[in-house]
Amino acid sequence: MPTLPATMTAIAISQYGGPEVLVPEQRPVPQPGDSEILIRVAAAGVNRPDVAQRAGFYPPPKGASDLPGLEVSGEVVAAGAGVKRWKIGDKVCALTPGGGYAQYVVTDASHALPIPAGLDMVQAAAIPETFFTVWHNVFQRGRLAEGETILIHGGSSGIGTTAIMLAKAFGATVIITAGSPEKCEICRRLGADIAIDYKTEDWVAAVKQATGGRGPDLILDMVGGSYIAKNYEVAALEGRIVNIAFLQGSRVEIDFVRLMTKRLSHMGSTMRAQSVAAKAAIAGAVEAAVWPLLATGRCHPLIHAIFPLAEAAKAHGLMESGSHSGKIVLTV
Repeated sequence: MPTLPATMTAIAISQYGGPEVLVPEQRPVPQPGDSEILIRVAAAGVNRPDVAQRAGFYPPPKGASDLPGLEVSGEVVAAGAGVKRWKIGDKVCALTPGGGYAQYVVTDASHALPIPAGLDMVQAAAIPETFFTVWHNVFQRGRLAEGETILIHGGSSGIGTTAIMLAKAFGATVIITAGSPEKCEICRRLGADIAIDYKTEDWVAAVKQATGGRGPDLILDMVGGSYIAKNYEVAALEGRIVNIAFLQGSRVEIDFVRLMTKRLSHMGSTMRAQSVAAKAAIAGAVEAAVWPLLATGRCHPLIHAIFPLAEAAKAHGLMESGSHSGKIVLTV
């Protein structure tokens, strides 16, 4: 076993607020429990939940690190007595309950997967939170099937770009909304069949036209707010709607008649609060269904920008600007 330092550099949330509250500090290197592994972090993905936690709206679950960071790549440097799959020196990417913005992080061994063939550490760090979230919400909860149509709001985001590629890989027709011609073009290059600039087009009318008035079978929504009623208006009969965020707000007044008359299903989920066993099951399903696509290049994480760990505040500023397309990654 390699000799480990007693302390590490981590990016802490000094107080709730803007990106400037993210500050480097020294922390003890965490120790893995019986079913856990300690990862020397090579890179960490930046995600919207990190921004929400920094602002004071998304507290970590009980027992989790107070540091931000929900996905990493790196090397296993210690493992609990109950860990069977991983050994010291294995290269992995992993979902974490928090703590990824650091030189070392602990996570349950069942939430780690091998680095997909042909991907580097930066690309691998952009996979777990995003691909696990898309698989769970689009395919497990949303039940997207071959031949169906999916509408993805925020198509150029890390989640959106991942959802486009996976939906196309499994035979769906993909419609997206995004906020500029450039973002729409990026989504088309990734496989989107229809890309709608919501700043210049009425996306409800455009989706109805694109589907011959039928509407999409599944809607993946990160916007919420005014989009909730519009999703009900545009969805197909028996359509499913999955909310994974509420960038426009989660409190709205809405007429639920369409929910009944169209026999819609409206669902939602978060990844972080799910049990260890539930996240392990998602990891297993992703490894079986998605890892072959990553290894052959049919899917790949789209990286927009890379920052050193010490510049986490700049990474958060970029994410909040909304000008990025794809993932933002920190390197350690």
